[in-house]
Amino acid sequence: MPWKNQGGGPWGSGPKGPWGSGPQPVGPRPPDLEDLLRRGQDRLQQIMPGGYFSGLGITLIILLIVAFWLLSGFFRVQSEELGVVLRFGKHVRTVQPGLNYHLPYPIETVLLPKALRVNTISIGMTLIDDPARRGRSIRDVPEESLMLTGDENIVDVDFTVLWRIKPDGVGDFLFNIQNPEGTVKAVAESAMREVIGRSQIQPILTGARNVTEQGVQELIQKTLDSYGAGILITQVQMQKVDPPAQVIDAFRDVQAARANLEQLQNEAQTYANQVVPQARGRAAKILQDAEGYKEQAVAEAKGQSARFLKVYDEYKKAPDVTRERIYLETMERVLGGADKLVYDGGPSGQGVVPYLPLPELAPKRAPMTGPQSSGGSR
Repeated sequence: MPWKNQGGGPWGSGPKGPWGSGPQPVGPRPPDLEDLLRRGQDRLQQIMPGGYFSGLGITLIILLIVAFWLLSGFFRVQSEELGVVLRFGKHVRTVQPGLNYHLPYPIETVLLPKALRVNTISIGMTLIDDPARRGRSIRDVPEESLMLTGDENIVDVDFTVLWRIKPDGVGDFLFNIQNPEGTVKAVAESAMREVIGRSQIQPILTGARNVTEQGVQELIQKTLDSYGAGILITQVQMQKVDPPAQVIDAFRDVQAARANLEQLQNEAQTYANQVVPQARGRAAKILQDAEGYKEQAVAEAKGQSARFLKVYDEYKKAPDVTRERIYLETMERVLGGADKLVYDGGPSGQGVVPYLPLPELAPKRAPMTGPQSSGGSR
């Protein structure tokens, strides 16, 4: 039974297939590529009546090729990048982020290193993915972190180096070193071992971290500059500085003992600062009192000697009068404050018994507690 030819092929054309009507197409049909090419060829033939290989056609084709070739020299530099333009493989200039232009290939080419991004390299530790914690964990690398100090002790040092490409050294970075990260890591580890090897363990573990970091940064930068690496070290950060795990407990005990020693020394110094000034003040007071007593005794002795000389001069002039005067003044000083009864030994005193306690017979004054009574006691 012959197939019914519906025009177009063995299966017919239109929506029907070889077994009858097929599914109707939904939506617009895609354009036919062959039809588009045929229309383009027709338009080119209208523009170039002489054909593709006529003089005008060849000229237009060459102009189009040159235009596309010239336009291929435009390129964009991202915010973290710098553009290094090479002319026949030689570095000629460096361009900043943004839209730039270079002579098309093969005259000039461009490299786009991330020169403005700060890179981080960890030494003595590595970050590994931890699915259980859904993040990263730090794993120690003993072959990188264990270092020997100047006093022959071992210290475990983990540190981080921050670096970037120098703005004026992008060409050196691209052409002078092959593995930048490996070079920076090797130089940083070597510099840290050199600085640690010149230092004692105690300052490294306590208060000399800033000095150590500064020394390591300067040494790394000096070494990389000697290589012409075009790398700038921005910072060195010491993350962990501890003794080895096998002796860390004993070392902590030693540190605690040293802290107690420093505390006791500070307390003793505080007590000494309090007691010594007080003792010095008391000593100064005693010295001043002794000096005052000395001055007083000397002055009194000089006054007495001067008085004696004056009296002696008067005595030489009138000995009898002077002796009488001295006697009276002496008796006045001796008897001035004593209780006295004067007995002249006259006729009125014949009945007085010599052994009678005369001082007890002296009239005593009554206390002034009330109005005075008339009369008195004998």
